Amino acid sequence: MSELAVTTDLVAQHGLTAEEYERIKEILGREPTFTELGIFSVMWSEHCSYKSSRVHLKRLPTTGPQVLQGPGENAGVVDIGDGLAAVFKIESHNHPSFVEPLQGAATGVGGILRDIFTMGARPLAILDALRFGSLDDAKNRSIAEGVVSGIAFYGNCIGVPTVGGDVYFEPAAAGYAHNPLVNALCLGVAPKEKIFYARARGVGNPVIYVGAKTGRDGIHGASLLASAEFDEASARKRPNVQIGDPFLEKLLLEALLEALDTGAVVGLQDMGAAGLTCSTCEMGARAGTGIEIELDNVPQRETGMTPYEIMLSESQERMLVVAAQGREQEILTIFHKWGLDAVIIGQVTGDGRLRVRHHGETVADIPARPLADDCPTYERPLAPPAPRPEKLIEFAPPDAAARNLRDDFLALLASPTLASKRWITEQYDYSVRTNTVLGPGQADAAVLRLKGTRRGLALTVDGNGRYCYLNPRRGAQLAVAEAARNLIAVGARPWAATNCLNFGNPEKPEIMWQFSEVVDGMAEACRVFGTPVTGGNVSFYNETRGKAIYPTPVIGMLGVLEDVERRVASGFQRAGSAVVLLGGRTPERQGLERTFSSSEYAVRLRSIVGGEPPALDLAYEKQVQDCCLELMRRGWALAAHDVSDGGLLVTLAESCFGGAAPAGAVVTLAGALPLEAVCFGEEPSRLLLEVDEKHLADLLRVAAQYLVEARQLGWTTPGEFRIHFNGAVVLDENISSLADAWRTGLTERMRGAAA
Repeated sequence: MSELAVTTDLVAQHGLTAEEYERIKEILGREPTFTELGIFSVMWSEHCSYKSSRVHLKRLPTTGPQVLQGPGENAGVVDIGDGLAAVFKIESHNHPSFVEPLQGAATGVGGILRDIFTMGARPLAILDALRFGSLDDAKNRSIAEGVVSGIAFYGNCIGVPTVGGDVYFEPAAAGYAHNPLVNALCLGVAPKEKIFYARARGVGNPVIYVGAKTGRDGIHGASLLASAEFDEASARKRPNVQIGDPFLEKLLLEALLEALDTGAVVGLQDMGAAGLTCSTCEMGARAGTGIEIELDNVPQRETGMTPYEIMLSESQERMLVVAAQGREQEILTIFHKWGLDAVIIGQVTGDGRLRVRHHGETVADIPARPLADDCPTYERPLAPPAPRPEKLIEFAPPDAAARNLRDDFLALLASPTLASKRWITEQYDYSVRTNTVLGPGQADAAVLRLKGTRRGLALTVDGNGRYCYLNPRRGAQLAVAEAARNLIAVGARPWAATNCLNFGNPEKPEIMWQFSEVVDGMAEACRVFGTPVTGGNVSFYNETRGKAIYPTPVIGMLGVLEDVERRVASGFQRAGSAVVLLGGRTPERQGLERTFSSSEYAVRLRSIVGGEPPALDLAYEKQVQDCCLELMRRGWALAAHDVSDGGLLVTLAESCFGGAAPAGAVVTLAGALPLEAVCFGEEPSRLLLEVDEKHLADLLRVAAQYLVEARQLGWTTPGEFRIHFNGAVVLDENISSLADAWRTGLTERMRGAAA
């Protein structure tokens, strides 16, 4: 079958510019074949090449004594002690999850799992960061339901627990209604001397295709779905969404780990975005070798597939393995035992080229390095967005604020972003494999035991797109700070980070300005907290009909506990304990309207998004976190919860709801600031602690040594929830009525109930 002739229109349809096409001809010394055009188009797509972001990502800190592998591999690797390495990474599957929510989310989970076990690590846990539009819209409810079902389907079936995450439901201005964000993080663990890499070493070594058969699903998922804006035609791109099979992936996982134990595997790579194209050229480029393959040998589940389709298919649950020459039969036997296809499709060559043959003809012959490493890179123009007209919140008179406090508080607790996420988490198996010590809703971060050691690992994901929309640099710093604070709150030392950077069209100067500011803010904060960025993902073109999403960097952060038995949950443990606020500096009254206009209170109750996020002193934040970790080392914190979305009262209520039995609290607040700001302001660098009275004086003394504010707000109670403010009782509720609003808020909205 002869291939299509390459025309100017065909080049444009593949997302390549005229300049990029000229460069392709220079590299080849001729016109490309149709298959070669497809190969270049996916490898030079934004999703695979990072051509707009590479220049900025170089500013991130990526090294440290704990880092064994930084960016550039399938996942980052860090030393966690006891001879073990943690392998972790976060990836996006945004566009597919809009087109087909269940399969888009499911295959996002499948892909990140393969990134981890490709490195030789057994996956231990999954986290997800999700962003949706308002649940007032039935379409958004449908997308949310499909995405959560997809995550549950894949994770539950393969037997890897989904242990945490975060979810925001934002108004239309955020852009998530037509462009939801689905970011999945996976963590695995392996002996540090048994980490494997995606390198095709050893000329003459056989190249083996293993896993599922290749079909036509997912073709151009990377270049046409993930590297372009959405429009009215997006629904027609459903065939570009892959179809996942978690049961087959479970077989692939077990077969691969068994094969790695033989010592016969030289290198391996997941066939993810760009499928067979990406795995072949990247493995060759990293090793300085080439790969020659014969497509006739590729297992196919559909008849009449062309070389173009085989090379660009993104069918799931497939991998490429380079075996030591003479030991290939060992590998084939293991995969056949597990009921999987395993076929030698080529060999490693010494000429540095990707050579593809089909029916005896060479259909592609391309230098591997220009495909994988020397793609076009752009320093795109940067420009801050034009000033936006904004409305700032107006504080109510003191008497009116006190009268409204109960209704405002109940409305916030029931709002989907702040309400209990049980509707989501009850669909996930978060205890499978019995490593989960603290799971969803039990603490500020998930905590996992490392069997055979005393150690534990903590994981969290954080990122407030609204903050980054208002001030990208500060919003990124706040995301890193909160991620680190969440780890501190369970007793873990922040260790390393991964990121998923979700943005609009990089060809627009204001989008690239947002991106650059976020990278710099993230870099500054990660240096302060000693958390190098070991890898991640950039997702551009999150726009629909020209409307970009909020710039949304999601930070995944890993922490280490020396003794997992000393972990700390967020729920109050008993009545009669002291409630202590650690950290936090009282903000100035002047300009408070600006920072409070960025809060959950402002957007949920007043429909205002304006001003800027709260100010953050990174050095002071680090002092607070170091102080809290010391208090936990001494065993003085019975519970800990960071103050963030929704402010102090929401944090206090969540701590009451989170224990084994419902608890209450009686606290006293005071000051000259408006009541709404005191109760619901989101100033950073604060943690709410439950402390045994016998340790209270010592705790306050240690905090003073760290130059950190600490004050007792009140006591935990058996069930009453009472707030005193400047000598008056402004709220007096039974904890059960507050808990009912919080527990049912999201569930009722998913059923279509009005806000």
